[in-house]
Amino acid sequence: MDVTLPELRLVPAGRIDAVDARTRTRRSISLESFHVARTPVTAGQYAAVLAADPARPRPRVAPPTGGRAGRSGAGQDRTPREPDDVPVHGVTWFEAVRWCNAASRVAGLDPAYRVEDRTVRWDVRSAGYRLATEAEWEHACRAGTRGAHHGPLGAVAWTAEDDLDGPRPVAERLPNAFGLHDMLGNVWEWCWDYADTARYGEYRSLRGGGWADRAWSVRAGVRRASAPDARIEDVGFRVARGAVGEAGVPAAQGWSDAADRDRARVAGLLPLGWTPLAFDEPGTPSDR
Repeated sequence: MDVTLPELRLVPAGRIDAVDARTRTRRSISLESFHVARTPVTAGQYAAVLAADPARPRPRVAPPTGGRAGRSGAGQDRTPREPDDVPVHGVTWFEAVRWCNAASRVAGLDPAYRVEDRTVRWDVRSAGYRLATEAEWEHACRAGTRGAHHGPLGAVAWTAEDDLDGPRPVAERLPNAFGLHDMLGNVWEWCWDYADTARYGEYRSLRGGGWADRAWSVRAGVRRASAPDARIEDVGFRVARGAVGEAGVPAAQGWSDAADRDRARVAGLLPLGWTPLAFDEPGTPSDR
């Protein structure tokens, strides 16, 4: 089966300032060059890669006829089926990670992730498909700009101003200077990083805004987060590729396992609603 994998663009090395609103701190992050997909993963790409994955279990009997599996919600039945060129949406973080590994296998690359139940480890030296870190995502989104958007919002993003009831086909609005479409609006995109291991446990970060969000929420610096097994209608993902960091060191491109652990250590009484993430062996968050 011929499978068209996401088209990639080179994002040059650079530096970005990351702001932590809760701790009111700022740090400067140096980034190596990497590749990122021109658009979010589409419904067609999502289905085609899963079908071609050499590690996919093959059915022993023919599947029943009469129904058509939709491609927008990670294999969930949807009627009618959405077009192949809209971003896949309603996918969990875990499904996005597993799709990255499937895409790597289809491309003949070593997968970037080792997945064991709810534990996911990233080999930062892998050239396989993966989710961008938050720092990579923001650097790719801004494309050298410093404002809230890389262009007039109505020209680069689908938002609530367009009065939509679902995502639009990718690449219909203008790209940024790196040639990337839909970095803002259309669907939120999962990133690799935890949102805050002290306050939100295993929640993972989302960036970019969606088709139903107002302008204030569709900005390069806005963060949102959700549980890695949450299925949210306006959430999709975009893939990156690139060997970054040092072999055997769980840190790269603004992310660090050590920093996640340090952040989760909260002394004294916990504020109401905080759920620090517990860790077991180095590099491994425990199941909760």
